[in-house]
Amino acid sequence: MNRDEAYVLLTTYVTSDSLIKHMLSVEAAMVFYARKLGQDEQDWAMTGLLHDYDWEIHPNSETHPLEGLPLLRELGVPETIVHAIGSHGDQPAYVRETLLDRGLFACDELTGLITAVALVRPSRSLYDLEVSSVRKKWKDKAFAAGANREVIAQGAAEFGVDLWEHTANVITAMRAIAPMLGLAGNSPQD
Repeated sequence: MNRDEAYVLLTTYVTSDSLIKHMLSVEAAMVFYARKLGQDEQDWAMTGLLHDYDWEIHPNSETHPLEGLPLLRELGVPETIVHAIGSHGDQPAYVRETLLDRGLFACDELTGLITAVALVRPSRSLYDLEVSSVRKKWKDKAFAAGANREVIAQGAAEFGVDLWEHTANVITAMRAIAPMLGLAGNSPQD
């Protein structure tokens, strides 16, 4: 399966624009890290792009992503990617073992928090978003309450990167596709 086929699969099963943008954000973060760590860009991108493809079918932690994995296998998605997708939650059958597994877990929740912070800024842009803004909103537990701070911190720790360095990396990654995410705002691109 190539990226175009993965995107068709994604849009076949996902109708929510915000969920599609989330998956594109995670894909961008995964590509950033694949390049930084000398990993297979295509595998890391596909893992990020497909990780929540079944959320609208199985919208709870008991069934997502486990019940979506058989279709990925049927379609020939490599087992390393299937395993990483299976391990991005806390499913006992899918322990995070590889760098790919830990990368997906680390990037998933954080992209949501970054998006939320960008959307409340006057510019509504990633281009002028700084880590300090995310850090400030991090302390406000009522802000973007769905972005689990404990999971975000755990993800960075498991991935072996400082939380705020990781945040800067993910912001940088998401800036590369800011217009696709609706987060180019009214700020000029650097």
